[in-house]
Amino acid sequence: MISLEFLLTSLVVVLIPGTGVVYTVSTGLVQGRKASLYAALGCTLGIVPHLLATVLGLAALMHTSALAFQLLKYAGVAYLFYVAWATWRDKSAFAVDGSVARTPARSLVIKAVLMNVLNPKLTIFFLAFLPQFVPHEASRPLLQLLLLSAVFMAMTFAVFVIYGWLAHAFRRLVIESAAVQQWLRYGFASAFTGLGIKLALTEK
Repeated sequence: MISLEFLLTSLVVVLIPGTGVVYTVSTGLVQGRKASLYAALGCTLGIVPHLLATVLGLAALMHTSALAFQLLKYAGVAYLFYVAWATWRDKSAFAVDGSVARTPARSLVIKAVLMNVLNPKLTIFFLAFLPQFVPHEASRPLLQLLLLSAVFMAMTFAVFVIYGWLAHAFRRLVIESAAVQQWLRYGFASAFTGLGIKLALTEK
């Protein structure tokens, strides 16, 4: 049974800007609506391992093992810093004039997947989040967890697609202003850096 409380809580969680939102929005601005769709898909697929870890009980191990948590955390931090550096230095990527080579769909998806897979906070989050909405008297709790996970993923994909398409709507402003292009490049690079620092400072 999917409760209204679960739907509302999930919507709030998905709407909060994070790494996936920043990546999807930047992709929509730079490469257009179709590219943002692939970014949203990758971000959604990137939460599958965390949901499976929660369902299979692996999140408990992540929660109790400081080493496992720290290793995954710093891998995610390093990747976010790499993305920030690449965004900062690649001026051509934000010159949205139609002559810039498009990033292959596979690369967009893989990049988005990595961003979420390398974030241990998601596993811990789902460990604390999903079980709250499984009734104690549920006859098949595993099936209920899988259903909740599927609904959460569907909401994530839908919201991220909307974010990407809204960003696409502002592409004309980017195309017509070199100053806006530069501001976006620095802004997104700073956002990825900030998210990396936030993750680095996160305790279990």
